[in-house]
Amino acid sequence: MPPGVLGLKQVSTASIEEAIPLIFVGDDWAEDHHDIHLMDADGARLASRRLPEGLAGIRGFHELVAAHAEEPGQVVIGIETDRGLWVEALGAAGYQVFAVNPLAVARYRDRHQVSGAKSDAGDAKLLADLVRTDRHNHRPIAGDSPAVEAIKVLARGHQNLIWTRTRHTNALRSALREYYPAALETFDDLADRDALAILGRAPTPAQAEHLSLSKIRSALKAAGRQRNLDTTALQIQQGLRTEQLAAPAAVTAAFAVTTRAAVGIIAELNRHIADLEATLAEHFETHPDADIYLSLPGLGVILGARVLGEFGDDPNRYTTAKSRKNYAGTSPLTVASGKKRAVLARHVRNRRLYDAIDQWAFCALRTSPGARTFYDHHRAAGDTHHQALRALGNRLVGILHGCLRHHTAYDEHKAWAHRQTTPSDQAA
Repeated sequence: MPPGVLGLKQVSTASIEEAIPLIFVGDDWAEDHHDIHLMDADGARLASRRLPEGLAGIRGFHELVAAHAEEPGQVVIGIETDRGLWVEALGAAGYQVFAVNPLAVARYRDRHQVSGAKSDAGDAKLLADLVRTDRHNHRPIAGDSPAVEAIKVLARGHQNLIWTRTRHTNALRSALREYYPAALETFDDLADRDALAILGRAPTPAQAEHLSLSKIRSALKAAGRQRNLDTTALQIQQGLRTEQLAAPAAVTAAFAVTTRAAVGIIAELNRHIADLEATLAEHFETHPDADIYLSLPGLGVILGARVLGEFGDDPNRYTTAKSRKNYAGTSPLTVASGKKRAVLARHVRNRRLYDAIDQWAFCALRTSPGARTFYDHHRAAGDTHHQALRALGNRLVGILHGCLRHHTAYDEHKAWAHRQTTPSDQAA
């Protein structure tokens, strides 16, 4: 709670719980409003209200809580998100804020009713009840620094643009297959500057046939190519002039318009991706933990920034390596009931983080002998490529946790020495 709202000083949570009873708040949020429900330790309703989003709403929230709380840390809040200006304001106020997964809330709702009834006010009460009885099974929001929050925003924005470019590139590929198959044979990567430069000038097979070597060469040079201009221009000319099936003229002309538009969009996306990449690298390299991340095999600036942004930099968020692995979704999930037992991959996970770790493990195979040996051991044991890669990613997350905990850079020998093959293993 900001100074001046209640004029309260911060005290430890333990001392508060001993001296003052807690109050529990459920916050069911929507785009333009919040349904709030307050209850005491016995579950009795203290107050409920719908508040608007924004400054007026957060001021009303503080006033509502102040009527029942004496200390900011006395207030325990359950909400179904861990980001946004509202959540940041709650955290800055000194409240205990628990971000509860919506799936967990849905399961908790089933514990109390089977009718399927649902309302915003009811969900607010549900969230208050959840943090009153089960908050020990949930984690409070992470205390990440503004620096790592900025890295996460940039990394996600960069990845979003890459995904958008991939969608447009796939659409362009599908269109070229309909009327211009020679272009697909000539260019391996349609998002590459060479492909965009030529397709922008010659979006139809007929126009491509009239491109001279000098025009192709000048287009490639204008796009930024500096080496092998003559050789590349000749290869492109020969590829585009190969015989192919032709679509009707009207259809080809229509496709040419859409191709030229797609080329312009992809080229613009390339420019913004490059700009974001430079800004992301600048932010990441100034972070205190950047050197530790970059010391790990397979992690470069962009991939390291993605992993750092998704993990965050709160030193108290992951108490053990296992908790970090569970959050990453790389640790195996055991399902046991009666005589049945199965070890499965986790599918409820941070998708962006998991994808980054999967790519990290793949890159580590080329730079770390220990990672390569670990992967080969799992493959020899019968694991598929993805299973072995997931196991390697899980191991790398554990190594990262140790490096961050002890503030030390990665050491190949320390990371893998205890997993070296013994004579008995070789005999087996």
